[in-house]
Amino acid sequence: MLLQKTLGTKRQESLVALLKNKRESAGLTQTDVANALGEHQSFVARIESGQRRVDVVEYLTIAEVIGFDAAEALKQLIAEAEDKKIL
Repeated sequence: MLLQKTLGTKRQESLVALLKNKRESAGLTQTDVANALGEHQSFVARIESGQRRVDVVEYLTIAEVIGFDAAEALKQLIAEAEDKKIL
């Protein structure tokens, strides 16, 4: 399996949707999350629009800020991807 660029892939889209859904479910705005991360709102907007990748460490920090279990959310994301055959 070749390592491909991730922006614009189904996996990236699924991760973006997960982060956005978790943020919205927590009742947080992009600005709320950005402030907690010490970033500008545009940082979160670029992630949620798929213009910016999220590395593992960033994902863990974002999960802490939003307040969800990062490992459990990834398990769910992987299960959904397997069901949709997008892995």
